[in-house]
Parts: sequence; structure tokens; C-alpha cells
Amino acid sequence: MVAVRTSCTVADDHCKCFDALTEEQLALLENRQVTVQYNKGEIIAKHGAFASHVIFLCEGLVKVYMEHGNQTLILKIISPGNLVGLSSLSEGENTFQYSAAAYQTSIAKLIDIATFKQLIRENGNFASKVISILGENSNQINNRFFCLTNRQSYGRLADLLLCLAGRVFKSDKFELDLTRKELAELAGMSTENVIRILKKFQDDGLIELKGKNIDLKDMEALQRICDLG
Repeated sequence: MVAVRTSCTVADDHCKCFDALTEEQLALLENRQVTVQYNKGEIIAKHGAFASHVIFLCEGLVKVYMEHGNQTLILKIISPGNLVGLSSLSEGENTFQYSAAAYQTSIAKLIDIATFKQLIRENGNFASKVISILGENSNQINNRFFCLTNRQSYGRLADLLLCLAGRVFKSDKFELDLTRKELAELAGMSTENVIRILKKFQDDGLIELKGKNIDLKDMEALQRICDLG
């Protein structure tokens, strides 16, 4: 596969930060969390609501976004193994800085935020790993805005497909349980544009679409389109 893009999501290895915890700390964490199932479209976190917990996604797919009136900006998609709500760890921040909703049926662990902060104070190695995650999140957002502001529609959609293949599904063949409208939100495009460009990609032999299944037939060509913008 070609180089993994980072504009639509981050690596799904946030769970590795918990490897830094002692057995006693892991036991504390286990006692201060609950597991919740969310249906497709259900809100997991709401911008401005009190952040009483950090969210660890176990199964499913989640979108992280911001809203203003009728406008929605997708910041990233979250796959299993990732944390949501780390921005609420900052001193003076006690609310979620963005919203999150399930793209499909998802299971998440809700970790008491006070306990999470306690572990950061007590365990320097754990704190270092959390800081690395925050840095990766920042880099992803920077890449996201670069893609949205500097790439034309073909480059945006190519970038999104490469990111989905490399970071989310880890295969050039995957079942895409997202509507064309949801793809359009992720790419910052109109639904009509997404449908038109997907057809163009298919006609050119770059992808193959069969229902919800997508096969990226020419990753290198998609990468060139992405690089050219």
C-alpha cells in the first residue's frame, strides 16, 4: 500500500497508553468506567456539555465534528482503539470541545475523567503517552484543514479514500458503511460532487464499487491525484 494519509483520522493505537499503568492503576481504571453501546446516529459527546468522562472506542465508527447553526464540519472519524474527549483534560476546561456521534453501532468505555487526570499526575510514563496522543491529534487536524483548504474536490476525495483504506480499514478492499452524504461531509464536498467523482474514479479504473463494497484498484494513481490536489 502507498503511504498512509492522516487527514481523516489518527492511528488506532491510543490503547497502548494504558500499557504504562501498573496493575493497581489498571484495577482503579476498571472500577471507574462503564461500557455503553450506541446505535447508528446516536450522540456520544455533545459540544458544550459537561465532560465527566473520556471515551475509549472499543467497536464501531464515530465521527467527531463541530456545528454552527445548520453548518457541520467533520474534524475526523474515530475507529476502535482511539480516545475521544482528551481536549477536556486541560485546566479550566470542563466541557466537550466538539461533538461525537456513531456512524454505525458502536461500543465505548466511558472513563471517569477525574480518575484519568489522577493517573496522569501519578504516572509520568502514562502522561507522556497521553501528550503524544494529543500531539498526534493536533497534527491530524492541521492535515485536515490543509486538505480542505488546499485541495480541489478530486484531491479531497482521493485523500479520504486513501485515509479510510490505510488508517481505518487497513485494506484496499473494504465495506464502506457510510452514505454518500456522509462521505461528502467528510470530504467537505456536496453529495452530488462525491457521486460524480466516484463514478469518474470507477470509469477510469481507479476504484470498483459494488453496493457498499469498495476496492481501490490503483492506489498509486489515487495518491498522485491527492498530491496534485
